[in-house]
Amino acid sequence: MRKHQGNVFLVVNKVDNNERAYMASEFYSMGMDHMYQLSSMTGSGTGELLDAIVERIPKDVENEEHDPNVPRVCIIGQPNVGKSSIVNALLGEDRNIVTDIAGTTRDSIHSHYHKFGKEMILIDTAGIRRKAKVHENLEFYSVIRAINALDEADIAVIVLDAQSSVEQQDLAIYRLAVKKRRGIIVVINKWDLVAKSTNTVKEYEEHIKSKLAPFNDVPIVFTSALEKQRIFKLVETIEEVFHNMRNKISTSVLNEVMLKEIEKYTPPAVSGKLVKIKYVTQLPTHTPSFAFFANHPKYIKEPYRNYLEKQMRKNFNFKGVPINIFFREK
Repeated sequence: MRKHQGNVFLVVNKVDNNERAYMASEFYSMGMDHMYQLSSMTGSGTGELLDAIVERIPKDVENEEHDPNVPRVCIIGQPNVGKSSIVNALLGEDRNIVTDIAGTTRDSIHSHYHKFGKEMILIDTAGIRRKAKVHENLEFYSVIRAINALDEADIAVIVLDAQSSVEQQDLAIYRLAVKKRRGIIVVINKWDLVAKSTNTVKEYEEHIKSKLAPFNDVPIVFTSALEKQRIFKLVETIEEVFHNMRNKISTSVLNEVMLKEIEKYTPPAVSGKLVKIKYVTQLPTHTPSFAFFANHPKYIKEPYRNYLEKQMRKNFNFKGVPINIFFREK
């Protein structure tokens, strides 16, 4: 190790008292430039070692800024559905550990994908099980890190196992992504292991969307990470959803289209008061958000909000993107 002295720290542990500190000095004879005495039991000396390590972290890594034009993609789902396998298939190398043992991935792992003119940050996460099944502290913190990874991502790729039915935990992860207003793609992995007939894909897709309702305007990609089937299709879908998230519609177009839809089905009157929506505009937010201005916004109920969202999705492409609709007084 002397050939690499600039990158080698000699750490002498169990230095718990003055006598041992004196005894530890003999390790200087090993000829290392950086030697640290510490006690892992009491914690003494660990601060100096940590400071020395932090000093050597490259500044460009420590202060790396996220390019807003490069999507951050969180690969999330239950344990053992093939999340790490999908990341490895995308990268074209075995970057992340893959085994049949659930819980192999403990921390969120960031990887930079830049191929075929496409660029993104992939975040592989630990599998998220139901709370009742999480018994050890390590897994608990792994789940917390996976949820934090969802917070920093633009798009959530929710991975399901094609051999299993859609479980409540899958729906809980999906609802979490919707609640956090992330772009969403559902990936059915291990599709190569499923016996297929003429309408298998269509029937499976309809079944998935029935489970995801009411918000089910999401792309579904059938993949096999092992066989690398439709892996590039997933890349293209990520790019499409990211584009939909940043879709800006001019106020004139919005009003021309949506006021016609409102005329076809006006908001129901409440207590004899007619509700009239007069104007709509897109708000400058990260997630597509729209403000509808009306004379009595407080009387507009959830069913009519759902109608407006349905018409928005029919006339404009927001596939895979939750949208926000607000009512304001005009």
